[in-house]
Amino acid sequence: MTNADLSTISRLRSVQTRSISPENFDGSVGGGGRATEGTGAESARDLGPGWKISPSVDIKAGETFELASIPGAGKITHIWITTHKDNWRTLLFRAYWDGAEEPAIEVPYGDFFCNGWGEFAQVSSQPIAANPNGGFNSYWPMPFQDGARLTIENLSVVDVRVYYQVTYEIGGDYSGDGYLHAQWRRSNPLEDRTPHTIIEGIEGQGQYVGTYIAWGVNSNGWWGEGEIKFYLDSDDEYPTICGTGTEDYFGGAWNFDIPGQGYTAFSTPYLGMPQVIRPDGLYLSQQRFGMYRWHLLDPIHFSEKLRVDIQALGWRSGWRYLPLRDDIASTALFYLDRPTARRPKTPSADDLEVHLGREAVPDIGAQPPRDPA
Repeated sequence: MTNADLSTISRLRSVQTRSISPENFDGSVGGGGRATEGTGAESARDLGPGWKISPSVDIKAGETFELASIPGAGKITHIWITTHKDNWRTLLFRAYWDGAEEPAIEVPYGDFFCNGWGEFAQVSSQPIAANPNGGFNSYWPMPFQDGARLTIENLSVVDVRVYYQVTYEIGGDYSGDGYLHAQWRRSNPLEDRTPHTIIEGIEGQGQYVGTYIAWGVNSNGWWGEGEIKFYLDSDDEYPTICGTGTEDYFGGAWNFDIPGQGYTAFSTPYLGMPQVIRPDGLYLSQQRFGMYRWHLLDPIHFSEKLRVDIQALGWRSGWRYLPLRDDIASTALFYLDRPTARRPKTPSADDLEVHLGREAVPDIGAQPPRDPA
């Protein structure tokens, strides 16, 4: 996952590429474009098979849909997926490795792709790209030894139409690779004088590779003085790695504030704050931010245990720190030597809900969006 990958793209490898989509549900050889029924059948009525008969799926309210089921060993190399923005916090994305009953990845759909507020933000990073208008891409390598399963659960009260493609390789040696894990936690609001837990209780060998936070500010003034802390292996009360401030960890400085412009969004290959949602004086009353930090060139390695948390601090009079009680939703990504790990409880629809004002409430009578392609 470095720029050096470009120097190896010409290397010949004895692997095969496969892809799963609504046009080839099992990724079988020669299995694409054979559908005779699907969400595009009516549009293709004059053309017949092979002409976009099945470009998407409809997931009924309350149901879970299996995006991909892959036997044996392999590695997922790319995921493209899209649905209407009203669904970004009502869908749960999960991944299971090697036949495990517990998911290694369980994250709200939008948060996994750095769009946790239900409003689009362009993300131009190396592992995650979010493009107009809701074209979400993941390039996180997802290796597995004995099978992979990806699912989407629809927690909303309406059916959801989803377009997707999962590309993977088979035939390689993945025995030395860790399993990708992603965990989501939300403090809403954060307890008084208590850090927000990003992950805890992780056991095994691995490396921490990324953080996305959807941060909602519940008070006036600057909110990002808090430090992020990584407790590695035998660390107890005090961490081995301690940051110097929230904007510092996410690669910015001095409040992300360009004089005359205020908070300034940015997106780079490894870190960014691609989203700044400002109050509108009516329904949108708080500032909201989306920030990511990918540890691709600087992974945080641990041998036995890992715990990560972050503080929420502002300023009070007399240049004293002010503990804040903000709305913080974090997604943590790490590779581990095992396919399951201690994880938080599965969030409910109420746990996920974003309150952005009347204009952000979905029209429950709306028709599925048109084919985005």
